[in-house]
Amino acid sequence: MKILIAEDDRISRRLLATSLGNKGFEVEAVENGQDALASLMAKDAPQLVILDWMMPEIDGIDVIRQFRNQQVERFTYIILLTAKGHKEDIASGLEAGADDYLIKPFDPRELNARLHVGIRMIELQNKLKDHVEKLQDALDNVQKLEGMLPICSYCKKIRNDKNYWTQVESYISAHTMAQFSHSICPDCYTAHVLPELEKLEKSS
Repeated sequence: MKILIAEDDRISRRLLATSLGNKGFEVEAVENGQDALASLMAKDAPQLVILDWMMPEIDGIDVIRQFRNQQVERFTYIILLTAKGHKEDIASGLEAGADDYLIKPFDPRELNARLHVGIRMIELQNKLKDHVEKLQDALDNVQKLEGMLPICSYCKKIRNDKNYWTQVESYISAHTMAQFSHSICPDCYTAHVLPELEKLEKSS
């Protein structure tokens, strides 16, 4: 998984990057808030972020606020690093849009535990997004069937979007999750099947 580290202290940034790289993360490291915001807004931005509160150009809180105000559809889990341990400071960070926080100096095991929480949240949100997209596709297909469909007056085939004629069941199966089990209604049995059976009996 790709992770963004935004930390202005060079030694701390390098230690974090090395440690997380050894754990299998694909690390992107920046040294100021402006670069952090640009990375967050990129098309292939990491979904997991470790963001220092005190940084040059834009501090961590403003980075979070500006990013959250963009209403990016992609779920991003942000852990705020801070030397401020007062409850009001922590509350300010969470209210700005941070998902979690870690007080400096921190225990590497605690960071690892909080990262795993973030990974679980990202995986759950990605699965939810996939389900919502599939549901929307199904609804779009249903809405297509609510409109006017060109159907042959004789054979009852339907003309699809590519101007090909297909059987009704083929068209519906391709545009919805419906499945067909074929049977014969009483009217068709009387009109079609019964005469054929009588012919067979006479011929035998």
